[in-house]
Amino acid sequence: MSDTIEERACELAVYMIETGATVRAAAKHFGISKSTVHKDLSQRLPKCHPILYEQVRQILDQNKRERHIRGGLATRKKYKGC
Repeated sequence: MSDTIEERACELAVYMIETGATVRAAAKHFGISKSTVHKDLSQRLPKCHPILYEQVRQILDQNKRERHIRGGLATRKKYKGC
């Protein structure tokens, strides 16, 4: 993990862009909370690296559009054991 908050925000953004990871997956990968990931990407990243922010914003929007599908699949798996 990097030394400064700005570096951490950039590392998180690059990881999410390369892997298409969710906020939850990125938090688990870096060992930090989901709240920290979200704050880094939505508040800190636009100030220090706006071009990177635009790219990660697309990933965040896509994940937001798909989250109800992932939730439904998780519920199905829980109750059907599929």
